[in-house]
Amino acid sequence: MSYLLITGASGGIGQAVARLGASRGFDPICVGRSDERLADLFPGFRRLRADVSTEEGVEAVFSALEAADIVPQALVHCVGSARAGSLERARLEDLAEALRINLHSAFLMSRQYAALLRRRVLPGSVVLFSSVVARIGVAQHELIAAAKAGVEGFALSAAASHAEQGVRFNVVAPGLTETPLTQKILAGGAARAAAERQYPLRGVNQPGDVAEAALWLASPQSSRVTGQVIGVDGGFSRIRPLVR
Repeated sequence: MSYLLITGASGGIGQAVARLGASRGFDPICVGRSDERLADLFPGFRRLRADVSTEEGVEAVFSALEAADIVPQALVHCVGSARAGSLERARLEDLAEALRINLHSAFLMSRQYAALLRRRVLPGSVVLFSSVVARIGVAQHELIAAAKAGVEGFALSAAASHAEQGVRFNVVAPGLTETPLTQKILAGGAARAAAERQYPLRGVNQPGDVAEAALWLASPQSSRVTGQVIGVDGGFSRIRPLVR
């Protein structure tokens, strides 16, 4: 059985990864902070409640895996935040929170997963999430851009450190994606239309668009891919089409 460990599974992208993974033959292990929400979303899947932005939460996840003698083929770490706002109004505590949710959680989960694979002498795949705002400057996204850029740098170094072990580290960097986290941004008709016009491929991502990239990186089909940042952003970070 190929197990897929999904953190942040109750979020929009996490849900899409879990369901798409199950349809592709994985046995998903869904990690989130609420037992009730996990049970509502994933009644037929394996579930673990934990806050993986803390060492205690991460240790609980891997203790449960060890107790069940489960070694996931891949870790897809979907935990993240998307707070935007003025730099002048931001507090140091806001930066610390962005780093805790996005970077610290990725570090803690990756460290434990790589250690598990080393003990079992097994290969594996780690898929982390960045953002388009770490790849091209977007106004009023300083905090989340700093945190996500940290995720990208961390993944590149981890990929180099673990290549000989056969453990791959890759990153998906989505553009604006329609999830509960972005409801406020996309709620108004005018705001949504303005957001959609920013992208060379007009529109915004659906969670399944991002999940497809994550599942490919988690699967053996990408066995020769490591140390990569894959943009799923409608071309926003790389191209500028003709203005007509």
